[in-house]
Amino acid sequence: MVNREQRLQGVLDSLVSAGAAGVLLEYRDAEGTWVGSSGTAEIGTASTVDPAGSFRIGSVTKTFTATVVLQLVAEGVMSLDDHVERWLPGLVPGVSLRQLLNHTSGLHNYTDDLPDSAEIVRDRLVHWDPRETVAAAAVRDRLFEPGVRYSYSNTNYIVLGLIIEAATGRSFETEVEERIFRPLDLQHTLAPGDEPKLPEPRARGYMPADGELVDVTDFNMSQAWAAGAFVSTASDLNTFYAALLGGKLLNPTELEALQTTVPTDNDYQASGLGIARITLPGLTLWGHSGGIYGYRTLSYHSADTIHQVTLSLSTTDDDEGLQTYDVLRQLTAS
Repeated sequence: MVNREQRLQGVLDSLVSAGAAGVLLEYRDAEGTWVGSSGTAEIGTASTVDPAGSFRIGSVTKTFTATVVLQLVAEGVMSLDDHVERWLPGLVPGVSLRQLLNHTSGLHNYTDDLPDSAEIVRDRLVHWDPRETVAAAAVRDRLFEPGVRYSYSNTNYIVLGLIIEAATGRSFETEVEERIFRPLDLQHTLAPGDEPKLPEPRARGYMPADGELVDVTDFNMSQAWAAGAFVSTASDLNTFYAALLGGKLLNPTELEALQTTVPTDNDYQASGLGIARITLPGLTLWGHSGGIYGYRTLSYHSADTIHQVTLSLSTTDDDEGLQTYDVLRQLTAS
């Protein structure tokens, strides 16, 4: 009989065998908290991955952004049915905040237009202006009329970051820090701005470019901003989602809105407002996955927060096969 620790460690080891450089996990359930890692923190060395280390969380950032928007809704500053026009005249007409949050806006996804990996590596320290990013995507044809169906678009969350700034008169980073990071004492979670360095300890991330494997640990993530730029740890993310799903960050009305879903392209997944619902055999989880240069993240949690899974994988390949459903099913198998 394989025990819990052996099962969890086995999943991590299998991800390294499949090509990951390193992987870490904090897993919480009724038996308590288990932390572990596998692989190397730096290719070519014997350095081990610190389970408490920092990593880039990619699109898991979107849940933080959505939480700030919903807090502003609760305060009466804005409404989910507000159109972008109210806050950003002329930028993306005819789209509501709700449609941005649940990816039914029809807006073109700006990351579909990113250059090849060699150019990405070359310009990895360049600053991106979020308004220019949205403007470039907004001139592209809409995929469909707003509200018709679901299509994941990072552009939605860059727009939301700009709306937060327009509505509050303060930076997006300040709002997230004062509303979420500080109240929850997330000491290892940050919105890095133009700072390219990852805090120590951290595993290094890699991506292929021009036939070579390039270390992309240092990266200016302004390109992803409110859609995917944050840095965190597994413990901090589990703490954040426990507080969110436990009602410590949102009132019941806004928490219900967060968890009101629309269908996606996957039978097992539905999209809420900055959060996804994953249906496994006998277990439903809420959270988000994230992919950013050199790193992949899964952070998913049961509504009662008894089950919590946050996993970070440092990649060696753009196509690193981190299959959300399969990995979550293996990790949570009884």
